[in-house]
Amino acid sequence: MKKKIWVISGGRAEYFLLESLIHKLKKFDTTLVLTGSHFFKKYGYTFSQIKKTIPIKKIKINLKSDSRGEILLFMSKLIQQFTKKMSTNKPDLIMILGDRYEIFSVAVCAMILKIPIAHIHGGEITEGAFDDSIRHAITKLSHLHFVTTEKYKNRVIQMGENRKNVHNVGSLGVENTQRIKLLKKKEIEKKLNFTLNKKNLLITFHPVTLTKNIESIDPLLKSLSKLRDTNLLFTSPNIDPGNNIILKKIKSFVSRKKNSKLFPSLGQKLYFSCIKVFDGVVGNSSSGIIEVPSFQKGSINIGNRQKGRIAAKNVINCKNNETSIDFSIKKLLSKKFKEDIKKNKNPYFQKNTSTNIVNILKKLSFKDLPYKNFFDLNS
Repeated sequence: MKKKIWVISGGRAEYFLLESLIHKLKKFDTTLVLTGSHFFKKYGYTFSQIKKTIPIKKIKINLKSDSRGEILLFMSKLIQQFTKKMSTNKPDLIMILGDRYEIFSVAVCAMILKIPIAHIHGGEITEGAFDDSIRHAITKLSHLHFVTTEKYKNRVIQMGENRKNVHNVGSLGVENTQRIKLLKKKEIEKKLNFTLNKKNLLITFHPVTLTKNIESIDPLLKSLSKLRDTNLLFTSPNIDPGNNIILKKIKSFVSRKKNSKLFPSLGQKLYFSCIKVFDGVVGNSSSGIIEVPSFQKGSINIGNRQKGRIAAKNVINCKNNETSIDFSIKKLLSKKFKEDIKKNKNPYFQKNTSTNIVNILKKLSFKDLPYKNFFDLNS
């Protein structure tokens, strides 16, 4: 009998990373379980973009606001719904990725129900977001770990995980940059209904959820408003606390600037195609650090949200103030910087990431995974 695996996704970011792996997991009895922002029109209703190549379960829960209290209620409802689903049709293993509160809720359910958890992207650090604590908590709830660099592997082992169950496989997102056939400039313009300019920037700015002072999008918008002969393509922030005010300000900016446009979700192919053709990426998204280096394009990382991640030399770290952002954009667009990063190497790249994950899963017996011990570094 085939092993029953559930792959869980709560939003656009992790689904598009998991897409190639999901295809290869057809060798198992695999079900894709969708929840969270996949069903929110505000964030692009990304459920409609998902290729239905395997069975899909839907868990729709409404999120009334972006307050911290409402998110906690959202998490409690997720726990209730996933408890019912998992108890009724118990999978042999669940596969989760990242550090979102939706995914944390799923991990809590699975751990209590003694369902093995395979976690992707553990061991990373993002000091400016509560995702950092969530990611480490998921690591301790999980039984099998697929990390993206050797440093992150060592960090997971440092947290008391059995080194035999910690595998450095590289990034699925980076693998996707190699396998997806990208669109050409005219195809991009047609998809976007947006004529590109002499210079073009792709912008994603998420809420910063774990700093003493709120990091506003205002300095970035002021810097962008000074640019000439430059088109600006925004994607929506994620559903963390504070996203509504960011989205409101982006919409106001776009309504006043003919050279700008907002998309709730581009989808991975169009997103990667834009990176390839555009002059660079600006914001505070993990994609700017993990996937963008593979395109030899510059990426401006603003503020503290991603502080602590390993970064290639194409990443320009800057403070969240107008002067620092102005300087960074000037550097990003300069001929010298573009020349310097032509041979940029991506620290998150390894060959055959998804295939290696599947091969590891095929060799394992899932039954013993839930019964794990804390492994001291000297053991």
